[in-house]
Amino acid sequence: MARGGINKAIVQTARLAILARGENPSIDAVRIEMGNTGSKTTIHRYLKELDESETRQTITEAPIDEELGELVARLAQRLKDKAQEPIDLALAQFEQQKTALLAQVEALEEAHTQLKQQFDIQATALAEESAALQTAATSLQTEQTRNAGLSQACSDYELRLNDKDEQIRSLEEKHLHARDALEHYRTAIKEQREQEQRRHEGQLQQVQAELRQAQQSALVRQDEITQLHRDNERLLSEQRVTAKELNALQEQARQDQALQLKLKEQLSQIDSERTLLQERLRVAVLDSQTRQAALLEHQQHNKALELDLIKAQASIEALRLATVVATAPETAEPT
Repeated sequence: MARGGINKAIVQTARLAILARGENPSIDAVRIEMGNTGSKTTIHRYLKELDESETRQTITEAPIDEELGELVARLAQRLKDKAQEPIDLALAQFEQQKTALLAQVEALEEAHTQLKQQFDIQATALAEESAALQTAATSLQTEQTRNAGLSQACSDYELRLNDKDEQIRSLEEKHLHARDALEHYRTAIKEQREQEQRRHEGQLQQVQAELRQAQQSALVRQDEITQLHRDNERLLSEQRVTAKELNALQEQARQDQALQLKLKEQLSQIDSERTLLQERLRVAVLDSQTRQAALLEHQQHNKALELDLIKAQASIEALRLATVVATAPETAEPT
């Protein structure tokens, strides 16, 4: 039984209509006449049966010349239909290949779109990394300038500390000299008092005779002692002032040392930050080089895909031209 809802009568009606218009009742023409319904194999079988039926009828009714002519025409038609079968098969294969190639082209275009999106994303990321790298380089330069300023400040503080140390050593030397002088004065006074006591004991009998001279001498000595006490008090005052200055200088030295330690810590921290920034800069440069290599690889891959797409389009165009050439004899055949 025929597929697609057609039968021999419908095929015969379509064939007669085509013949009435003076056209060649080929398989495609009959199928188009029936509204593009029915299998080509079934149509071919019905047309073959109709041709054989007409051939037998013509043989029984027509003269021998007409019969031979009709037989030759039928044989030619059968040969043409036989030759049409591989063409139809080739067209069907061409349609399948065309569909597959179109699907492949769509897949390639979609892959190309995705790669282009990835390329845009990577280009944006590369621009951001470049901006971050530029910012890091600017920060590094700023920190280097700041580090140079701090190094100069440390050098200035070291010079000031050296000056303070020299002043402290000078004050200590003055203090030692003053203390030595005071000790020498006390020793001299003590020796003098001991000598006077020994002399007083030795000259006890001469005291009354020499009382007036002794009193005068005592007054002179008292004045000298008073002057010595005054000198001693003055030296003690100078010593206290010197001690205060020494304490102040020592406190200033301790503060300078604390400031120097603080500056050294800040310098160490700045060196650590500089090292970290240099490492980050190196990592950013390596990452940027890696991204550039990946970008180049994606661009090469995109070029390869574009070449494959051009080849596929060329293959499709070649198949289309082959189809046009294969179908040209049929369309050019006279009615």
